[in-house]
Amino acid sequence: MTTILVTGASGQLGSEIRELSPRYSGYEFIFTDTGELDITDAGATAAFMAEARPSWVINCAAYTAVDRAEDEEKLATLINGTGVENIVSALSGTGCRLIHISTDYVFDGSSPVPYTEDDTTSPASAYGRSKLAGELAAMKWPNTLIIRTSWLYSEHGSNFVKTILRKAGSGQDLSVVFDQAGSPTYAADLAAAIMEIISGVIRNRHNFVPGIFNYSNEGVCSWYDFACEIVREAGSPCQVTPVRSSAWPSRVNRPAFSVLDKGKIKDTYNLSIPHWRSSLINCITKINAT
Repeated sequence: MTTILVTGASGQLGSEIRELSPRYSGYEFIFTDTGELDITDAGATAAFMAEARPSWVINCAAYTAVDRAEDEEKLATLINGTGVENIVSALSGTGCRLIHISTDYVFDGSSPVPYTEDDTTSPASAYGRSKLAGELAAMKWPNTLIIRTSWLYSEHGSNFVKTILRKAGSGQDLSVVFDQAGSPTYAADLAAAIMEIISGVIRNRHNFVPGIFNYSNEGVCSWYDFACEIVREAGSPCQVTPVRSSAWPSRVNRPAFSVLDKGKIKDTYNLSIPHWRSSLINCITKINAT
């Protein structure tokens, strides 16, 4: 039986994989969070892997507090960098395949065109540097597939969509930056893509191709555009005002442009990726149903 170990299983992506797992009855899933597996503990990680003997590891565990990372870069790097090193070390001598989740923050956001997997990384924040450290560690394992994603949201946890819905529901008007552009990613779509890759490899529909791949929903928008669409779908009368990033001073240098080119993952793994608007509707529908 194929055993799939998911780290960081209480986060947005891990929660979506958990929801999908009953559809894959032929696989054994092991869902862990820090209580079951602390990837920053090398010895504990090695022992856990030796007992679980997974065929696949989906590493969703991450330090994601982008702002706080400026003050806690050592902690961010411990989780996002050293933790990945510990996983890779624990897989030594096995045939396990690793899917590691990374971010658009490994780029500085200065590109005028969508980023490809071959573009030079240049993180401009502590969070971005910690995630790049994780990529470098993950690539030391030859059976690694890194997926860079952006603007992740879901009905789970805290994210931009839920924040806008909450504020719109309270009737307060919103000011949202319009000079940062990217592509939202519905975590349920990314979870489905990951499972399609894994099941496709297992069923010999395609080969396992390691390396770095980009994934986000299709289409491009600013945070302002995204917020307007959220408010419209919620049926809220609140007003959304576009403002420059300078209106919200921050120590974090967020990418002004972080659109990811998805051609490689679509061609390699024959994936069809939904547009961000249709995925947003699906997410809000699920949120309203809970």
